[in-house]
Amino acid sequence: MHSTGPAAARARRGARRAVVAALTALCATVPLGPQPAWAAPTPTAPSTGPDPVDFSVVVDASASIGKEALAREAEAAALIGQGEISDRSRASVIGFGSAEQEGQQPVREVCPPTVVDAAGRQRISDCARRLTDRAHTGLGPGTDFPAALTQALTRLRESGTETTPKVVFLLTDGRLNVEDSPAYGADKAARQQEGEKRLREVLDRARREHVQIWPLGFGKGIDKKALQQMADGGYRNGCADLPGSRPRPEVVDGAADVDKALQSAFAAARCARVEEGTSSKPPGELTVSIPPIATDGSITVTKRDPRVTTTYYDPKGREVPLQGQFDGSRFEISGQDGPVEALRVKDPLPGQWKVKLSAPEGHRDQPATVRAIWQGVLRSSVTLEPSAPRPGENVVVRMRLQTRRGVVITDPGQLAGVQAAAQLSGDGFEPVDIPLRDDGKDPDERAGDVLYGASVTVPKTATGGLRLAGAIAAPGVTGDRRPYDTRVSSGPAAVAAGVTLEGHGVHPGGSVGGKLVARNNDSRPHTLRLGLADQSTEAALRISPATVTVAPGAQEPVSFTVAFGAGAPPGDAGGRITVTDRTDGGREVGSAFLTVTVTPAPTWWDRWWWAVVGGAGLLLAVAAVIAIRVWYGGVQGSLQGLVLELRRDGRTRGTLEVRGARTKTFFFTVDTSSAQPGLQRRNPRAAQAYRLRRKGDGLRLRDPKGKEQTMPRGAPVGLDNDLELVVRGGSRPGRERTGAGRRPGTAAGSRTTSRRFGGRGGMAPSGGVNGRGGVNGRGATGSPANGTGRPSGTAGTGGTGGASGSSGYDSAF
Repeated sequence: MHSTGPAAARARRGARRAVVAALTALCATVPLGPQPAWAAPTPTAPSTGPDPVDFSVVVDASASIGKEALAREAEAAALIGQGEISDRSRASVIGFGSAEQEGQQPVREVCPPTVVDAAGRQRISDCARRLTDRAHTGLGPGTDFPAALTQALTRLRESGTETTPKVVFLLTDGRLNVEDSPAYGADKAARQQEGEKRLREVLDRARREHVQIWPLGFGKGIDKKALQQMADGGYRNGCADLPGSRPRPEVVDGAADVDKALQSAFAAARCARVEEGTSSKPPGELTVSIPPIATDGSITVTKRDPRVTTTYYDPKGREVPLQGQFDGSRFEISGQDGPVEALRVKDPLPGQWKVKLSAPEGHRDQPATVRAIWQGVLRSSVTLEPSAPRPGENVVVRMRLQTRRGVVITDPGQLAGVQAAAQLSGDGFEPVDIPLRDDGKDPDERAGDVLYGASVTVPKTATGGLRLAGAIAAPGVTGDRRPYDTRVSSGPAAVAAGVTLEGHGVHPGGSVGGKLVARNNDSRPHTLRLGLADQSTEAALRISPATVTVAPGAQEPVSFTVAFGAGAPPGDAGGRITVTDRTDGGREVGSAFLTVTVTPAPTWWDRWWWAVVGGAGLLLAVAAVIAIRVWYGGVQGSLQGLVLELRRDGRTRGTLEVRGARTKTFFFTVDTSSAQPGLQRRNPRAAQAYRLRRKGDGLRLRDPKGKEQTMPRGAPVGLDNDLELVVRGGSRPGRERTGAGRRPGTAAGSRTTSRRFGGRGGMAPSGGVNGRGGVNGRGATGSPANGTGRPSGTAGTGGTGGASGSSGYDSAF
């Protein structure tokens, strides 16, 4: 075990160094070595855009490709050219078939290598359409992969730099077919074998020249094994060997899916990402989302019909220009008169973008599709704690990422698969590789906050300048070069400073506070300057006070504020607070990352919504109480359900029921004009009208002469002509009628029995005489005479009335 320890350690160091070397290859090409000890520290400017990629789209135009499929291939080739996000890349488009007889050729180059700037993208859009013109192409019907790939490799080699990635995209619907091509020998039986041999030789050349090959097959008869062979045969280590970046074959069902599959392959090949959008026929609206980490991208619209026109809107709903700058972004359109167009955007506003489609009549049958291909070039800002370490001292390295707009990346989901590392270099020692972590283990403060940390020991042989540089790599993300330059110290630092921030949220135009604690170990005063680095220009940050003087031997806490401009955009804004010692030539003695979330200023509603809602709730409660009281008073004060019974000599002569839920005063008359007196409803102005109304918990009756008296329930009140009036039914306000007055055997609150027993205009008497019953002699069915609720007689044939035991009127209410 002991004998293998050093070897294992060397292997681990070699592996770490390999990872960091791969990551730093993604940074700018300025050397990572330290500056001379006499040189003043100067930061390296960030890169201005994504790195270029040289690529060639090789399109199968053999006889097996139908007219519609060939049109889809041409659109896909144009889509790649239009969607490229770097204006320094070069692209070419090559059609191929075979050469089987005199006058035929295996390759037709429709687009020579073209720089993909604004004019170049338009040229690619125009020349890619030439693939669909088969007249006079001279291509044979076969499928000559070796000739097509050889042409692509030759063009990629011309005028290309060694460091620029090179990619071939191969679109085909079949397999190698050179049986009828004399170039592969006179023996027809051996031509296919010779073709396979030459294909392997071409693939070996692609691997030597670092050219990736991404095959795309569609339709039937695809030789998937051959496609895999071509993907594996080319260069395999693009994009720092990130997951998903290695060339692989794609096979789709038909030509309609070629554009989607090819753009996905293109994004993987050039370390970018694709966001799928929606599809719609014109007139209509398409949408696609761009994430916050995107710094360079193209919104591509495959519209197929050149007569379709588009209008683009940013996430704030504003129409953006097709050329020029707008709200911190730069726009550039191309391909408007072709089947595929693209709006290239530098520093796009994150969120959902919209594309509105319009087209004249007769050009609205083809669906259009939108996608966004993007890449994030992030600033990898690094710090060293302490800022001027001694040789052999353990130091902490931290790194944070933000966009060119100054947006701090705080969502780890946006950086899935990220790899982060740093390299410490300087005078007197070999560079030290430092893998960085975001796992919450010391010295990393919190897992998943996209603030990376690690500790490293400064070599004891360090003698002068130090340079710390960070590097990141993730699918769709690369890091620019922003080194941190300092010097080693020979003893205790003259000044040491620490910075803390006291707030992490602010509105536009507001400020957050912080505290600087500086210790002066020197015998003379030192003037420190507080500054801001890597800040968002849109946030317009200002720090105050700008300078602090620390007396000899003193340790003084000093409060400061960081103010945000009134136009600071919402989101995470950041930067780095720096403390430099002006007395010691501007050497940095302390720093801290600034991460503040800017939220929109509260509106009047945000400030007072609770009062409005509370007041509205109180008003609703008061209104509800009033409504309930009005309803309660209206309903409980009503006379509805009362039954007036007219008697003479203890016998019922007539009944009248009060109807109407809002009836509070009831007028009626007593008809004595016939031998059989009765009760009739009347209006208030009728002569000889009685008035019945509720007063308090009881009833009051006023006769036609104006005399008023209390009307007790169930008790008779004398009227003229030896008549009596009894009021039954209903209930007192707030409680139900129970007890005395309820007919035995009848449920409280049951409805009147007049309709059950055929009575008309009133209640049927509950007890008949000798089994006969009825109202006014109208043949009602006899009801129990004993008041028990059980029948005791038969149907009467018409009596003169019920017995005095008919107390059922009161029980009905």
